[in-house]
Amino acid sequence: MAREIIFVNPVLKETVWGGSRLAEFGYALPSSHVGEAWCVSAHPHGDCVVASGAYAGIHLSELWHNHRELFGNCEGEQFPLLTKIIDAEKDLSIQVHPDDAYAKVNENGSLGKTECWYILDAQPNAKIVIGHHAKNRAEVQSMIAQQRWSEFIREVPVHKGDFFFIAPGTVHAIKGGTLLLETQQSSDVTYRVYDYDRLGSDGKMRALHRAQSIDVITAPFVESAPPKHARKTVNAALHELAGCAYFSVWETVIAGSAEIVQDQQFMIVSVVDGSGTVDGVRVQKGSHFIVPFAYGTARVDGDMQLVISAV
Repeated sequence: MAREIIFVNPVLKETVWGGSRLAEFGYALPSSHVGEAWCVSAHPHGDCVVASGAYAGIHLSELWHNHRELFGNCEGEQFPLLTKIIDAEKDLSIQVHPDDAYAKVNENGSLGKTECWYILDAQPNAKIVIGHHAKNRAEVQSMIAQQRWSEFIREVPVHKGDFFFIAPGTVHAIKGGTLLLETQQSSDVTYRVYDYDRLGSDGKMRALHRAQSIDVITAPFVESAPPKHARKTVNAALHELAGCAYFSVWETVIAGSAEIVQDQQFMIVSVVDGSGTVDGVRVQKGSHFIVPFAYGTARVDGDMQLVISAV
């Protein structure tokens, strides 16, 4: 078994709301409307391939099933996390995600979707949707049925460096002019509440899921700080952004050199700015890699910003 850093190639997704900013991360875009790069994913809708080393050419899902020792013998049929970069040139739909219990019953055994956003860039005066203004579930239902969107939707300003935790049941939407890194459960279940009556690539309006949305929306919405998971132990150089039952996320800025202790079952590392080396391997903005179980200490040299996640 090779105990080496595992680099993967992203899977690019064209969307009706995407743009061309993912080219800033070194990705060769197939068009000018690419909305997502699934950077570390073993989901069937976007299964990353290992880029180099002993496991080159193997899908991450295969590595998960056949070499679970690389992931600290982490339990579960599915690789638990999915890391994305999202470029919203236009507004995404107003949406909500289910939790594990609802998704298991209603979405063929899928995981639910808890996620968080680290804002990489935002245009001046940009906003995002987090939450709603309905007082209770009955008002949620009436506002949606009557399409009282301006009353229902809660918008907040967004700036580079902001961090948002999106629990299942939270109405949310990334709006145009926002670039972000998303860490989430490995799920592709999204319920659209409203999509601005726009047409998809096939010339038809995209499907809405209002009945399911009403089922899962938490009401009333209560804003809360990102949860922290005190039991996690990490290198003191890492700043914890959030910790929950599904993942913890940290951020660090390297200026010169540093060492990162791999004390988790595995770590997902995203280079979101700058460049340098990790144990002698060249990395740059847009590089993503997995540091496997029992790897030890990784030496990082250069000037760069990293976002790191673990289960």
